[in-house]
Amino acid sequence: MKKRMAAAMLALSAWGAAASAQPIVLRDMGSFHIGGETFVVSGEPVKEVKFTANGVPLKIDPNGTYVVGQMYVQYFIPENRKGAVPLLLWHGGGLSGVTYETTPDGRPGWLNDFLRRGWAVYNSDAVERGRSGWPATAKPVWPGDPVLVTAANAYERFRIGGAGSWSDDPAQRKLLPGNQFPADHIWQFARQFVPRWITTDEPTLKAYLQLVDKVCPCVLLVHSQAGKFGFQAAQARPDKIRAVVAVEPAEVGDLDKVAALKGVPSLMVYGDFIEQDSRWPAIRAKGAKFAEAVRKAGGELDEVDLPKVGIKGNSHMVMMDKNNLEVSALINDWLARRGLYRP
Repeated sequence: MKKRMAAAMLALSAWGAAASAQPIVLRDMGSFHIGGETFVVSGEPVKEVKFTANGVPLKIDPNGTYVVGQMYVQYFIPENRKGAVPLLLWHGGGLSGVTYETTPDGRPGWLNDFLRRGWAVYNSDAVERGRSGWPATAKPVWPGDPVLVTAANAYERFRIGGAGSWSDDPAQRKLLPGNQFPADHIWQFARQFVPRWITTDEPTLKAYLQLVDKVCPCVLLVHSQAGKFGFQAAQARPDKIRAVVAVEPAEVGDLDKVAALKGVPSLMVYGDFIEQDSRWPAIRAKGAKFAEAVRKAGGELDEVDLPKVGIKGNSHMVMMDKNNLEVSALINDWLARRGLYRP
């Protein structure tokens, strides 16, 4: 498989700049919210609020019914469709659908690239993220507090720099040698960070499954935290998922349900610098164990470590790296060889 991947990359290496200059012609675009349920607040005091410093006070009663657990979805349908089914983009923890849009340094992201290739694309902000909103009710909806991420944490945890590489002085930061992330634009990346609850897996998967039921059959392209949701969705809806592409999955599916993936070809893609990280060797080993279990159950789950096929320097944020279009070409070729894309 490694030789096949390398050959495919040579054949597709010309896509890059020429493709990014092509106009995107859409037949349709739009958005909707899906999922969610009502949540009732009672017994809270009425408050008097001024919406502006010199405004007229207004009484706000926080008691009543709210909607929580909903998810925002934006879709783009190209005029010339080449993907056999829609492509659903699911982002990682502490992030939103912006992950797949323009890169921090202004280059085309994967959303644009796959649109130009002819895929109908559905891009989501998961439950409690971005335009999905969050449960700002008078009483907590989910247990625990949201987790927030600093630029320093992301710089080191996402394998842009190694442990202890961050400094408030840009000149003192230590980029991993050969790293492809646009590190000079780390603060533009940091502007994308959103609060994340670690107790919302159930409503998140529920919303994703409702999206699958609405728009699929489809291909799932998932990143990091969403690796778990992508594989679990395929295990729950194998008749609707034509393939799963998991980019640096931080979690995977349920080991006791791998047989459900027998008819769902899957691909896991990993970047560079994994061996020298404190956490990622264990995460990568867990992915390998899951892949082996799927294969033993009669399924197809390919694993690609990008450095081994000649694509080097990738951080955890593969879709933002300077060689992001090389990786999307690899993914597109893998899907084409499974009859899901016609060049």
